Amino acid sequence: MSSASMKTAGNNAVAKVEALLNPRNVVIIGATDKPGNWAQRVWRNLKRYNYPGKIYPFNPARESVWDERCYRSFDELPEAPDHLIVLAPAKHVAGMLRDAAARGARSATVMSSGFDEAPEAEGKVLGAELRKAIEETGLAVSGPNCLGNFNAAASFFSMTDDRPHKFTVGPVAVFGQSGGIVMAIKRTLEERGIDTAALVTTGNETGLTTADYITYFAQVDHIRVIACYVESVHDPKAFLDALRIARAAGKPVVVMKLGASDKGREAAAAHTGALAGSMEAFDAIAGEAGALRVRNLDDMVEAVEFLTHAPLPTGSRLGSITFSGGMRGLLLDGAAMNSLDYRPLSDATFKRLSEFLGVGTIIGNPLDTGFTGLTNPAAYVKSVEALLTDPEIDILLLQEELPRGPGSERKEANLRAVNDLVPKYGKPVAFVTMISHGVNDYARKLRDELPNLAFLQEVEKSLRAVANVIAYAERIGQKTPALPAPNEAGRKLLADYARVAGPATLDEVRSKNLLRAYGVPAPREELAVTEDQAVAAAGRIGYPVVAKLVSAAIPHKSDVGGVIVGIKNEADLRAAFARIVSAVAALPGKPSLDGVLIAEMVSGGLELVLGASHDPEMGPTILFGAGGVDLELVRDVALAAPPLDEARANALIDRTRVAHIIAGYRGRPALDRAALVQALIGLSHLVTDAGEDIDSIDINPFLLRTSGGMMLDALVVRKKGA
Repeated sequence: MSSASMKTAGNNAVAKVEALLNPRNVVIIGATDKPGNWAQRVWRNLKRYNYPGKIYPFNPARESVWDERCYRSFDELPEAPDHLIVLAPAKHVAGMLRDAAARGARSATVMSSGFDEAPEAEGKVLGAELRKAIEETGLAVSGPNCLGNFNAAASFFSMTDDRPHKFTVGPVAVFGQSGGIVMAIKRTLEERGIDTAALVTTGNETGLTTADYITYFAQVDHIRVIACYVESVHDPKAFLDALRIARAAGKPVVVMKLGASDKGREAAAAHTGALAGSMEAFDAIAGEAGALRVRNLDDMVEAVEFLTHAPLPTGSRLGSITFSGGMRGLLLDGAAMNSLDYRPLSDATFKRLSEFLGVGTIIGNPLDTGFTGLTNPAAYVKSVEALLTDPEIDILLLQEELPRGPGSERKEANLRAVNDLVPKYGKPVAFVTMISHGVNDYARKLRDELPNLAFLQEVEKSLRAVANVIAYAERIGQKTPALPAPNEAGRKLLADYARVAGPATLDEVRSKNLLRAYGVPAPREELAVTEDQAVAAAGRIGYPVVAKLVSAAIPHKSDVGGVIVGIKNEADLRAAFARIVSAVAALPGKPSLDGVLIAEMVSGGLELVLGASHDPEMGPTILFGAGGVDLELVRDVALAAPPLDEARANALIDRTRVAHIIAGYRGRPALDRAALVQALIGLSHLVTDAGEDIDSIDINPFLLRTSGGMMLDALVVRKKGA
């Protein structure tokens, strides 16, 4: 999407969510006196929290409800309807939306269920009808199958929850497809002293989607962090565009993503398709666009706490001060578990600390001030300042928890002093507790007075949050490469192969021809249909050679005895050719054999895998890792979004363990990393040119040597019907 079209789509999303969360009036459709009904709960909450607009009960079968007039048609309303709370049976919802839109309504929250989430076939029909009504009317619709919305700035609370809620315009927006989960997030953030400015329960997202809400909240000035619970991504392109809008606005999007797509886990014809489940793809694609994915709701709370109160780190090096040797050990263990780095203090910092810290102090990183830190506030504050000035430290983690009552004046004085220091140095500072604990009104009041400090709970959970934030900061600091110029030779081959009838899987010859066009090298090889052709090809190539069956119907040749290596002479080659023909003939279904590929015998390198797949939620992804027949068992792979440039290809390689072997592990010679980078870039350009036409690509193995590298086998799988 161009920047202009992205802006247009963004403006449309902003206008729609604005209408949803700032309604001029509310019409509650499905009003009834039935005890405990949701319509009445919504009515009470709108009244309870002093919603300033008019509220109109609506039910075609009632004249009064809740001691109020009940309106039976939109024509009876004293003004045009603006926002609808829909609690009517599913079969009536689409018609209600059309009628209301015709009379001026701008938005609706459809709490009714029985649409796409229902197991019955009727639910899918009603879901399609609802989508059509939304498209035709242009209404801003949240839901269906949701629990309402909340906007503190508008005193708007259309939810069914009877528990008391704070109405403070805080720095966080929360939304998600599970009403119960997003309300739990809101309650927990408030428990920790972080107020939620707005909350949306998005339900099935038949109308407005996660992308619309991200786009809107990214442009609300008082929102600093966006927290969302996502079950499925409905429109990957819109979702990624929204993340980029938030990234450009400096608004972190913390995502709790439920599960991995079943489609992403299905075994595909290529190994890569089986390896690239949607969670890995989500991290690679959405992470680069601006999502900070957390693995559970506790991690979401810690990430939001950090991002709300601390600047993003400019590096990954940790510094810490503790009062306890045990806490020091916990921090070191937690850092190791999360691949974080405590580097030694600089000589200047070490000397400076030695001047004012007393007996019992462990001067190192983490710094354990012990008794001195507890009894000498001046020494403690000097220690904090010394670590903040150390060039080897990017993030400072300190041991302490918020006091929950008076009597801890020294602690509070230390907290205030550190809070005042932070703006001077611009580095993130977080206090970390040994264990998770509750926070009371006293602690929350003190917390409000310390806006420059994050307060994280429990060591390993805290360090996991820090690792997530560091990774997020590194990703958004990377420049997205420009799209490469189209490869005309490659695009012609793509078009030619698209016209060829037959299986979606291209045979090895066609697959390699396509990849060669994008600069991925291969050995000398020729296709032979007869034994005599094979012998002639081997004569031109030179012994020893490899013989491999070629058939689009048999993607994994080695599994059926279709690869014979180390052929040293004509007699052995004729025997190998006959064995391959016999092996194919014996297979069930008698698949066709297009010929036998005779290739030069190449050895003496490292087997790697290069690949691509089309994730059902995130779209195209590039894969790299350790290759060979045990690829899926070893699973040392990493993913990235196409296209790649040199920096991004190198970063992809560095996310694998096999990168150490490429660099020359334990005395082994270093391998030609530059050749590997160029092959990855070429592969990514093929994926970019192919667009939706290719489902997966598998180059396994790609043999990397001290000089150069080449694909020994390759498989391209086109989209079915492409």
